[in-house]
Amino acid sequence: MSKKTVMKDMSRRSLLATGTALAGQALASRVLPNPVLAAQPALLTRPIPASGEQIPQLGMGTWITFNVGSDESLRAQRAEVLSAFFEAGGTMVDSSPMYGSAEEVVGDCLKRIDGHDRLFSATKVWTVSKWLGVSQMEESEELWGEKQFDLMQIHNLLDWEAHLETLTDWKSQDRLRYSGITTSHGRRHEELAEIIVKQPFDFVQLTYNVRDREAEERLLPLALDNGRAVIVNRPFRRGELPQELAKHPLPGWAAEIGCTTWAQVLLKFVISHPAVTCAIPATSKVGHMRENMAACQGPLPDAALRKRMITDIEAL
Repeated sequence: MSKKTVMKDMSRRSLLATGTALAGQALASRVLPNPVLAAQPALLTRPIPASGEQIPQLGMGTWITFNVGSDESLRAQRAEVLSAFFEAGGTMVDSSPMYGSAEEVVGDCLKRIDGHDRLFSATKVWTVSKWLGVSQMEESEELWGEKQFDLMQIHNLLDWEAHLETLTDWKSQDRLRYSGITTSHGRRHEELAEIIVKQPFDFVQLTYNVRDREAEERLLPLALDNGRAVIVNRPFRRGELPQELAKHPLPGWAAEIGCTTWAQVLLKFVISHPAVTCAIPATSKVGHMRENMAACQGPLPDAALRKRMITDIEAL
């Protein structure tokens, strides 16, 4: 077992032990909770089915937003975004070799800020053949500065049979904690459905939002039934949905689930699905990051409200 894995396990055990002790002290003394801590609710979490490890239901995507090349000013801005993410309690950062310079920029940002110990590192392999895949994954380790990724995913099912063998080997050697597979194309849903049922991936990543709900029909139920964690990409449909909905006032029910913006409404819709483990919106603005992370607190819509959300938004 790697040092990183041990530290994460120890951290979780320490947190549980500390929480139990503090709860006992509060009951014994009947002292009210610290008002500062009470003003900062914990993020909503879901367990990874393969292990039971809890992760926040909102992570951070890097597609487009972190592909800024060597521009020093833009890199410094992205470091501020990542810092705000960690300060809000976020952990999962998702990237890919497909995203241009994003992996290199993530690695640079991690060197600039605090919070690296909170990182749940998630990237992808996006090439053909086992040996090219190994080379690409090792390059990702160097770019991120990571000796052990938390999650390595096969991007858009590309040559997945070859890469699955490597991911299985790396997990057995503690070079990798979890394996996953992704798609963002509806035409591949049938193949992904078969993979979910038959192959030993820990995570599945797919597209899902209030307007693109094809995954509800089969993929999300299959993931839930077969114990696969689900990461949702494109919860804003590449930014299209918040811009479109911004023309309309928030419905009255938004306040019932603690939403003050349409972005928060869209995120709460996604993460309230029982099969969804984590959504990964991307942003290049600190203010938007804080707005997004606020959606990972407070009540989530129940099944009845989810149906109303769909009806009301489709009517706009």
